[in-house]
Formats: sequence, structure tokens, C-alpha cells
Amino acid sequence: MAVRVKICGITRLQDLHAACDAGADALGFVFYEKSPRHLAIDSAAMLVRALPPFVQSVGLFVNAEPAFIERVLRAVPLDLLQFHGDETPADCMRYGRPWIKAVRVNRDTDLLECAADFDAARGLLLDAYVAGVPGGTGERFDWSLIPPHLSRPIVLSGGLTPDNVAEAVRRVRPWAVDVSSGVEAEKGIKDAHKIARFIAKAKEAS
Repeated sequence: MAVRVKICGITRLQDLHAACDAGADALGFVFYEKSPRHLAIDSAAMLVRALPPFVQSVGLFVNAEPAFIERVLRAVPLDLLQFHGDETPADCMRYGRPWIKAVRVNRDTDLLECAADFDAARGLLLDAYVAGVPGGTGERFDWSLIPPHLSRPIVLSGGLTPDNVAEAVRRVRPWAVDVSSGVEAEKGIKDAHKIARFIAKAKEAS
């Protein structure tokens, strides 16, 4: 199975082009004000309009008010919603769009229960648990905590880099991998060389 690659936290047009040229399957756009990768709605709309065919746009939200999400959706043609907070299944489903649910993993996380609770999700994005931070920390979690047969496809995130993504793909066999800080020159600014290496290593390993 060929692994899919999502480059998250896109803030600049040149980073968008670098990711698409390197073969990214999806790009993530962050609508969370506390994130250094946060985008204004009009900036996100401009970037998403620049996407070529068959590269999916993903909007990331963290405990956002429904009215705000609806305002984003009216302006930005997102293909997939990514919920990174304490949203319930009903919260995620209310917009009539495909969605995935992020789960921050530690030894107390019951991923089988999460998969059952969020069975309408297109997949579960598994990230590292860091207290008080919803994601984008660059921390890696213990991949052995992932059960071998989850009922939802896995998007593996958390601490991935060009140097460890091949190992991650071989060990976990996820449907997709998701990276943000691991391909950055600084927070919110991507490194085109790191993006290209990350995608190449991920695809080669699958």
C-alpha cells in the first residue's frame, strides 16, 4: 500500500508549491489562533485556491465555535476537516463534510474505544500527548501503543522527520503520515529540501 503524505501548517505560497511539487497528497491549513501556523481566513482562501488538482485541502480546528467553522467553510473550499480538540462525534459531523479526528496518545489512551466512538471519521490522526498543547509539538509517542487492527484508517503524526519517517511507515503501516514541525526551517516556515526528503522517504518505505 502506498502511504499518503500530508504536509500541515502551510502558511506561504512558496511552501505550498514546494509541497505539491514534491508529491504531497494533502496540505493542512491551521485555523487555531494559538498556533504559530495560524492563518487568517482570507489568507487560507488564497492558498487553497492555488492548489493543483488532486491535492487535498485540510482545515485544522481546535474546539472552534460552530459559527467560526461555518464562516471558514463559506470562504475556503476545504476538502476535509481535522478536529484536534475535545470535539464529540456529533460536533464533527454537524458540517456535512468529510472529517478526521486527532487523538493525543499516551499509555492511558484507549484507541479501540476512540475508533468505536468516532466510527464516522474518515480516519484517526494519532499524535503525541503533551499536556496543554493540542498538537504540533514535534514530540514522538510510543508507536507500540497502537493496536494492530484499528477499525479506522491511521494517520500517523507526532515527531516525524525525514530521518525517521521511513521507520515509522515500516513499523506502523499507516494509511498516511502527517508532518509539520519536522519539515520546517522555523515555526510556520517550511524547508523545501526537508519536505522533498520527507515525502521521498515515506513513499520509498511503503
